[in-house]
Amino acid sequence: MKHSTSNVRAFTVRPRLVLGIETSCDETGAAVLDETGIILGESLHSQKQTHLDMGGIIPPVAQRLHKENIYRVVQEALDRSGIEPNELTAVATTVKPGLSLSLGIGLDFSLKFVRLHEKPFIPIHHMEAHALTVRMLHPVDFPFLVLLVSGGHTLLALAKGIDEFLLLGQTLDVAAGDSLDKIARRLSLRNHPECSTLSGGQAIELLGKEGDRRAFHFKTPMGQIYDCNFSFAGLQNQVTMAIKKKEKEEGVETGQLLSCVKDIAAASQHTIASHIAKRTHRAILFCKSKGLLPQHNPTLVVSGGVACNEYIRQTLKIVTDATGLHLLCPPSKLCTDNGVMIAWNGIERLKQGKGIMSHTEEVKYEPKAPLGLDITSEVNDAAIKVPPLKLRINS
Repeated sequence: MKHSTSNVRAFTVRPRLVLGIETSCDETGAAVLDETGIILGESLHSQKQTHLDMGGIIPPVAQRLHKENIYRVVQEALDRSGIEPNELTAVATTVKPGLSLSLGIGLDFSLKFVRLHEKPFIPIHHMEAHALTVRMLHPVDFPFLVLLVSGGHTLLALAKGIDEFLLLGQTLDVAAGDSLDKIARRLSLRNHPECSTLSGGQAIELLGKEGDRRAFHFKTPMGQIYDCNFSFAGLQNQVTMAIKKKEKEEGVETGQLLSCVKDIAAASQHTIASHIAKRTHRAILFCKSKGLLPQHNPTLVVSGGVACNEYIRQTLKIVTDATGLHLLCPPSKLCTDNGVMIAWNGIERLKQGKGIMSHTEEVKYEPKAPLGLDITSEVNDAAIKVPPLKLRINS
């Protein structure tokens, strides 16, 4: 007895599969996901140690390392997944925002790949991908509030859909992660025996656990400005002045470690956490006043590299507990840049048929790309005063 072709097809239909590729900054990442969010294979090449040794991210060096590693990283992800390129439903790649030299490598590789294998291409907004990663792990419905904190970005937004965001606030100068890195560099934490292989933010967090944050008083930025924007440059200056003063008192030259290094780490981390918490608290109150969050189980999603910082997470938990929000953070390995979040964003877009391009179309990368509709002026006009919260954090 013969099976009808339709029945044969029904038994052989496979879930849709997306290859995600990430090269927006200093991580070369690739992953293959199915439409349920199962990671079939992934690979990541981190440039962290190279840039630590150089004292910061140097774009041409990042570009060279992406170029040297992208083929291997993508091939590893495919090999580990057991998926052949012709079995993929689409390829999703970060095209904005990021370092132009880094974005260019990922996009160039991806376009050649989709043209060779004649696959649809899904351009991805890096910040959207960070915001949506949590939906791969938890059934989070729209709308929800998002705080994205990383080395390159600090922003608050309301996620209304997979490609619909309201921007509530963003950094006016440097990002939180960049600020932590610069403070760590000024404290010469690379020369601390416990911190030689850690990023600046990781070193500050580690030493801060044993420091007394009350030993130094740094003023929280923008205390009299009632919006949800962030600023970390002024705090950096405060910390630098305190370091210079202590170096003079202790007769310590730049590059040597101060005796109070743990206290400065603890105090600067606390001030950064307080600033983030206060702006997030105001964003929650603004969204509630405008009816932008659901009555049942409103959620704050925190993602980006700095979201790995346990002290900052605990500070935000105090805010969400006080305001009745559910706090969700992806696991640390999915907070930092990776191919999984890009593939998942591709899956989300594929399911809704949004932003899918033919392999023959031209695509350009965008180093600067805002997230969603900017309503920061509305937030500023609301001028919401945030009630004080005791930020008592257990070490």
